[in-house]
Amino acid sequence: MSASYKPSGPVTLSEEQIIALHQSLRDMRHDVNGRLAVIVAAAELIRLRPESAEERLKLLLEQPQKAADHIAEYSRTFENALGLMQL
Repeated sequence: MSASYKPSGPVTLSEEQIIALHQSLRDMRHDVNGRLAVIVAAAELIRLRPESAEERLKLLLEQPQKAADHIAEYSRTFENALGLMQL
């Protein structure tokens, strides 16, 4: 389900705001890539050491929500910076 957005009017961003948004994007990408690496590592450890499955499964299952939270946080920052209003 996709939300619809409408600009609240013309937007001008300073160089500092653009750099801050770009840094936030880089941080979000780094976080998500790190969480994907944790998922792969946990799955590989479960495969290699099945006796550790219970311990690793908890870590593995936490990662998607944490990644989604970080993406949502960046999305809010981005939408606010561009003056986008949800319809």
